[in-house]
Amino acid sequence: MSVSRGGNQAPDDLEPLLHDENSRPIDKDVEASLLNGSASKEFRGAGGEYGGPGGHGRDREDSGLFLKKIGSAFFYGISSFMITVVNKTVLTYYQFPSFLFLSLGQLTASIVVLGVGKRLKLVSYPPLQRNTFFKIFPLPLIFLGNMMFGLGGTKALSLPMFAALRRFSILMTMLLELKILGVRPTTAVQISVYCMIGGALVAASDDLSFNLQGYVYVMITNALTASNGVYVKKKLDTSEIGKYGLMFYNSLFMFVPALALNYATGDLEKALNFPSWNNPTFLSQFLLSCVMGFILSYSTILCTQFNSALTTTIVGCLKNICVTYLGMFIGGDYVFSWLNCIGINISVMASLLYTYVTFRRKQAPDKQQQQLAVSSSSSFRTQSV
Repeated sequence: MSVSRGGNQAPDDLEPLLHDENSRPIDKDVEASLLNGSASKEFRGAGGEYGGPGGHGRDREDSGLFLKKIGSAFFYGISSFMITVVNKTVLTYYQFPSFLFLSLGQLTASIVVLGVGKRLKLVSYPPLQRNTFFKIFPLPLIFLGNMMFGLGGTKALSLPMFAALRRFSILMTMLLELKILGVRPTTAVQISVYCMIGGALVAASDDLSFNLQGYVYVMITNALTASNGVYVKKKLDTSEIGKYGLMFYNSLFMFVPALALNYATGDLEKALNFPSWNNPTFLSQFLLSCVMGFILSYSTILCTQFNSALTTTIVGCLKNICVTYLGMFIGGDYVFSWLNCIGINISVMASLLYTYVTFRRKQAPDKQQQQLAVSSSSSFRTQSV
């Protein structure tokens, strides 16, 4: 399994944004090769990274990686959109009494699917060991909290307001990436993020269906989402457990605590006594929600692996463009006001701006780097003669 670069290095999709175009530093590998004289092979007229036939392989690699970035981000966006709509249908339309029990169902689905997948040799991950929990800590706790509070917020708030408030997770992710991964976003990224937050605040200032519990749940979810994205990136880069192992052990370690919490709060009894279990439509929606929980976890890790934690968060918020407008018609709990609608649309437009800035394809090396390569190549030829 290939993993993205780790440690304190910047994720690939944000690297073009970390510096101004006219002052981007020289690649460290190139700089080192120039200093020790090993770049003569790389910069000869026959090819290499900066020209000639030898550069075609690198171009193909970049194109393949770019497709993986876009594909994983698109897969995550679709999965996130689907589970939000299905969860809202189960919890609000059918009035299912317990989001805690629904989270337990999603944990169970992940354990079963990955367990069966390993037996059928469709997926692989290391066996359980004594130190497995400590290898992936604190991801299990973040994973369970994110799932539970996210479902709680989905139930308590209208989808448009839920989508708007979820954009605070972007700001939190950006700050955590700066602190933990050493990624410093450019001015364009920061402006788009601040506009999203501003739009969400405008929308919240005139939310006619205000629900304090829902707001608290969403803000907790935002903090956990930011933490989850950053720590998943870090664990994928530093742990040999892999993405399937992270998904399986996150669910396995949190199953018993989730079951105990359901029992202690009485949600287990309320859920089992729910009268619509004999309704095939509700049952299919509930099972779909459980399976989608697994698919969402997989798509989240995949997107974070090929992109960055901030990109995963922003894609999750981009799908809220669809959720926002669709949520005005499903769920039945959105109350329209002009100020609220304007704020939501500001946040949506800022999301589109960030998408353009983040996913624009990396162009050819800047002029400064090309000129250095050419001059160095000429110098090496002179020395060799």
